[in-house]
Amino acid sequence: MAGSRTGAQGAARGRRGGFGGEAVKRYFAIFAALILAWAQPALAQSILRDAETEALFRDMSRPMILAAGLSPRNVQVVLINDDSINAFVVGGQTVYVHSGLIQAADTANQVQGVIAHELGHIADGHVVLADAGYRPAMGISLLSLVLGIAAMAAGAGDAGAGILAAGQQAAMGKALAFTRVQEATADATGAKFLREAGISGKGMIEFFKKLANEEYRYGLQNIDPYAQTHPLSNERVNTLNADLRASPAWNKPLDPELEERFKRVKAKLEGYVAPYARTLVDYPESDQSIYGHYARAYAWHKAGYPDKADAETRALIRARPDDPYFLEIRGQILLEAGHPAEAIAPLKEASELTRYDPLIVTTYGHALIATEDKANYAEAERVLKIAVNKDDDNPFAWYQLGTVYELRGNNAGAMLATAERASLTGDTRTAVSSARAAMAQLPANSPDWVRAQDIVMTGQNELDDKKHDRK
Repeated sequence: MAGSRTGAQGAARGRRGGFGGEAVKRYFAIFAALILAWAQPALAQSILRDAETEALFRDMSRPMILAAGLSPRNVQVVLINDDSINAFVVGGQTVYVHSGLIQAADTANQVQGVIAHELGHIADGHVVLADAGYRPAMGISLLSLVLGIAAMAAGAGDAGAGILAAGQQAAMGKALAFTRVQEATADATGAKFLREAGISGKGMIEFFKKLANEEYRYGLQNIDPYAQTHPLSNERVNTLNADLRASPAWNKPLDPELEERFKRVKAKLEGYVAPYARTLVDYPESDQSIYGHYARAYAWHKAGYPDKADAETRALIRARPDDPYFLEIRGQILLEAGHPAEAIAPLKEASELTRYDPLIVTTYGHALIATEDKANYAEAERVLKIAVNKDDDNPFAWYQLGTVYELRGNNAGAMLATAERASLTGDTRTAVSSARAAMAQLPANSPDWVRAQDIVMTGQNELDDKKHDRK
């Protein structure tokens, strides 16, 4: 597993100017912050990339994506490194799932229920419709603002402040009612997708009950339901129960293959994100299961015990010699322990067994480069090209490709790879300057030259916009 460059897409841009007065400014700031807290639940969280996890997400979500009338090629389920229990969409066709939700779930079927709900948001166009939904609330805000200022100007300061406060409360009530309707609608749409995909809705009900237990645990059962962005979890269970039970798939047994894969992903995720001491409590060394070895391999590796981590990976490979993901973690541990030559064989085999999964191939290419053996550079270039062709949204793959280009004397290729990486990581100035340097060395109108030109044009427009905003 690895953390990537970026978090959830989307950011809110504030406007300068507006009405004067500190009370008015605070009023709008509070309202805007509460709206954005719902509309943009994550702006800068780290994305976790892992070949096995992404393959599981693709397979477990595919039937529901098809039921939603969407293309599996266009929908992504992305893992966010965040220990809270949450999932969300922020536009486009990407579902973001927090690592805390995976840790809290007991089955893959429960996660499928969550994904179905988020697909409901996408299919129903909720993010696109959000602006129209908030417009009435903003209208109430503006009206109360005008009336409040008028009262203050007439000398009725207390009355004006009261009007502002009442307007804020009414506007927020309107906005929150809108979000609750969207959440309830997404629940119903998600239940429909589960039914049409032939997947049991038990997981959805079980997960909402789990959330309800959390609400009771923290005393949230007595909160005002009209002051929430979501319906209360027990209310959601009561609303969905009959519909989900009526589905022919309600009593369908869990998919044993998906559930096995989910347990593995859950174990390796805990080993990667949790403190290693906690992992050793949940998966003590007496636990000789596949899950125990897997979790401890990541935990020991992260904690800086390469020999212990290697012993766990050896146990995994003895149990399943042809498992590509066990070979991957063994190669990764060897590589990061300073033994790249030994890492090549398991990483090459893992790449071949997964039909050159781009994440695994990137690690393989890295190992080839790290040997500092010129005989390995041609193979490194070949496999890294495969990696970026299959997944061009991987800054580390572009970095490695740029490195091997430079080692082999391809300066134009190195500059273009640097531009691609900088573009992905938000380093616009480097992206533009590197792309321009690449264009100067590439044949005019060649595919690489055109790509470099695209980076220059896009990046320069972004820089010009930022410069204009500052003015």
